[in-house]
Amino acid sequence: MELIGLANYALFMGIFIGIYALLALGLNIQWGFAGLFNAGIAGFFAVGAYASAIVTGPAAEGRLGGFDMPFFVGWLMAMVAAALIAWPIGKICLRFRSDYLAIASIGVAEIIRLVVKSEPALTNGARGITSLPRPFGDLPYVQSQMAYLAIVAIVLLGAYSLVERQFNAPWGRMMRAIRDNELAARAMGKNIERRRLEAFIFGSALMGLGGALFAHFNRSITPEAIDPMVATFLVWIMLILGGSGNNRGAILGAAMVWIIWSMSEIATDQLPAEYAVKAKYIRLFLIGLMLQLVLRFRPEGLLPEPQRGKAVADSNRE
Repeated sequence: MELIGLANYALFMGIFIGIYALLALGLNIQWGFAGLFNAGIAGFFAVGAYASAIVTGPAAEGRLGGFDMPFFVGWLMAMVAAALIAWPIGKICLRFRSDYLAIASIGVAEIIRLVVKSEPALTNGARGITSLPRPFGDLPYVQSQMAYLAIVAIVLLGAYSLVERQFNAPWGRMMRAIRDNELAARAMGKNIERRRLEAFIFGSALMGLGGALFAHFNRSITPEAIDPMVATFLVWIMLILGGSGNNRGAILGAAMVWIIWSMSEIATDQLPAEYAVKAKYIRLFLIGLMLQLVLRFRPEGLLPEPQRGKAVADSNRE
């Protein structure tokens, strides 16, 4: 029985690693490729989760929704909604640089969070949207978990293949050129604003897809799930730890951070009740300590960005 419980937890953890790997890939497009400091990941995560919930959720009196569409339609709508929200935000905020862009994106994410909490006709307010369809949700619990993990893995593999192809394509090389030397890229006739907007929209769409996968896995979405600590800053730690500019590094960072985040929760739950709550802060300490060690000894991350010459050679061989 204990082994079954550990297997169930491993499946649960694998699903969340896949979801967070999608978020990290989206952030890698924005930061690793284009140098855009997006600190509002939670906002696009929320847009995707609620868009899919509205499209696929059951009918409810006084609230938008009840279209009862298949889950894959909801996931497509999540990407479209996140991209549509990212377009005007990008048009406005991408004029800022570094810390100013971070402040603006945090403000946008907070606006989205407040809208989610205060618009019952759209999101059902603080109660959220429940009874969402889950692929293979009618199967027994373990089989259902395995099936959803397989779906998440397939989605992650598809997203990784697409992003990796763009990374090695002329588009990816152009984005890194803009990131490293904007003046030189502009002098070569590149449309800097347009290309940055493309990267921002592309990354935000993946973040919205991650939100949809999260909502359907839990069969619900509430404002409590849009915690900036978990939906924004943890994703940044994953990318920095794994290696900014490297898609494999983004996935590795997501796996390592989430494993430590989850295993530390299991350890603290074994303590007496009066210590268990206080001990949960050790999770933040462990993540912070690991990040400090990586920044000290491997500031480029565990899997650094591939050298441009190697990337070009690999692209030519393909």
